[in-house]
Amino acid sequence: MSGDATRTASDTGAQGDLRRGLDEIRAGFNERASDEIKTLYDWGVEQVERSGVLERAVGEGDAAPAFELEHATGERVSLSGLLARGPVVLVWYRGGWCPYCNLTLRAYQQRLDEIGSLGATLVAITPEVPDRSLSTAEKNRLGYRVLSDPGNVAARAFGLVFELPGEIHEQYQGAFDLHGFNGDESGELPLAATHVIAPDGRVSWAFLSADYRERAEPADVIAALRNLRA
Repeated sequence: MSGDATRTASDTGAQGDLRRGLDEIRAGFNERASDEIKTLYDWGVEQVERSGVLERAVGEGDAAPAFELEHATGERVSLSGLLARGPVVLVWYRGGWCPYCNLTLRAYQQRLDEIGSLGATLVAITPEVPDRSLSTAEKNRLGYRVLSDPGNVAARAFGLVFELPGEIHEQYQGAFDLHGFNGDESGELPLAATHVIAPDGRVSWAFLSADYRERAEPADVIAALRNLRA
């Protein structure tokens, strides 16, 4: 896959509203969490990076794999159908249990009109079962589709799937029942990636990071959409 695909906040220089909010969540976690948990989570990020998932992931210049996923209403949504109307922005998130994910989803909601004005469709994708994804959408008052990807089928096609290291898998399961959110016991999650896909099905911009605390700034996505239109 494209070696240019991996972008983090430091790469893009993004220091916008989302970045500040993410930093606040991280600071609050560091104040509350034990040294043992902080060390465990940092170790987990290192393990994800070493897994090779970033090298496998679909990035800039790659063809976006086709998918058809279910909205909580029962609607089947295909990437080809979305692309027929213009560019598509895919925001992948881990689950409604993740505060970084919820903040990110709300940040994109705030820029939804601007994204739409550039002719693009915004879609969020999660391994959560449909009932859980609906709860996430309602909780965050989202005006865009949140699609359920059970078993991470679409995420796997995009090369985004990694397996939680055992200790973290156990910690997540004990803390909030990860298996219940995802409807399986795999311990697999997608990277919190973002893709901007051109109408021809090629990825024109991508954000990929092994660190779940890093997310694509909406302003950078909007800039990518403007460049695509130009």
